[in-house]
Parts: sequence; C-alpha cells; structure tokens
Amino acid sequence: MTAIIGRKVGMTQIFDEAGQQVPVTVIEAGPCPVVQRKTEETDGYDAVQLGFIEQKPQRLSKASRTRFEKAEVAPRRVLREFRCDAESELKAGDEVKADAFKDISFVDVTGITKGRGFQGVVKRHNFGGGRASHGGKQTLRRGGSIGMCEFPARVLKNTKMPGHMGNVRVTTQNLKIVQVREEDNAILVKGSIPGPNGGVVLVRKALKKG
Repeated sequence: MTAIIGRKVGMTQIFDEAGQQVPVTVIEAGPCPVVQRKTEETDGYDAVQLGFIEQKPQRLSKASRTRFEKAEVAPRRVLREFRCDAESELKAGDEVKADAFKDISFVDVTGITKGRGFQGVVKRHNFGGGRASHGGKQTLRRGGSIGMCEFPARVLKNTKMPGHMGNVRVTTQNLKIVQVREEDNAILVKGSIPGPNGGVVLVRKALKKG
C-alpha cells in the first residue's frame, strides 16, 4: 500500500551526507489500521479504508462503533479511502505504517491550507498596488479598474478580486522523501506541505515521478 494518512508535525532541518542543510517537513505517518476492504464484487471497485487518530467509543454513533467492531479495530477519528489493486492482500484489521514508503523516492501530499479569511488583492493575488506618492493614498492597495467600456459592459468571470483566501484542499506534488524513520512512524520530506502544524494530510506515492 503506497498511501497513508498522516499528521503534519512541523518543519525543521537536517544535514545530508555532504553536510548540506536540507529543510524538511516531519509527517507523523500512521500507523493506520484497515477498517474496511472494498472489492469489485461487493462494492463495484477496489479500495481500502484507513483510520487514523484514536477516538473514544462513546463519541461515536452506534453504527460507527459497529463498523470498527466488525473490523476488530479500535475506533478512529479520521477515515479516508484509497484506491488499490484487486491483487492487494490488505484486509480489515491489517496495519499500514511508514515503512511502506521506505523504497519510494517521491510522494504527493494533500492537505487543507491555512484559512486567511477575507483578503485584498495584494495579499491574495500578489498585486503590486498603486503609487505610494503624488496623491496615491486612496489607491495604495487597491486592484484598480475591473470594468469594461460599452462592450461587453460587464466584469469578466475569474477576474482577480478580493475575497476568501485559504482553507482549500491542495496537493503538493513530487516531494522528495529525505528519510523514513520506521521506529517513530515518521516521514521527512524536503520542503513544505499544505496546512497548519497538527493538520491531517494524505500521503501518496507520486503520480508523476518514480
């Protein structure tokens, strides 16, 4: 299984064999028990449902508790589904750990970005803003004209304007795995990943790289 649920711990730095500093993000990857195995015969497709972060049973509905009892797995707070091959031997009750990525070089990481609320065009779209002198006080951080002349006399769709920023699902592709620390269930990837520290992320084998 080359996919797992994780949690962003934070960023730090390590040094490679050549003594070069490498900025890395630490991801707590699993362990994730298999809560359900879906097959072509019973569900119409092949997939595994993984769980992450233990949850108190009394905080779940009876139907949810029954799902975990059937799989003989302790209740989990986060459930995510990943497609798999029909030949996969994973079944309910098995565990997916960080060591599944020890032979993989690149991963794609999906997370929810930090919410920034309502922001203007300078912060949201990196506009340069207006002039800072010669009467430019009113236009310093504004977007300028958005309108048209007589034709087409409307604001075009997808015009960059102020609005809600962040709190969206983002996938960062082709992140290099620097280390896999099996004893700590940790994966260290080069660079940054979406979301705040403590945020839940999905780690998959890179789609575009080996």
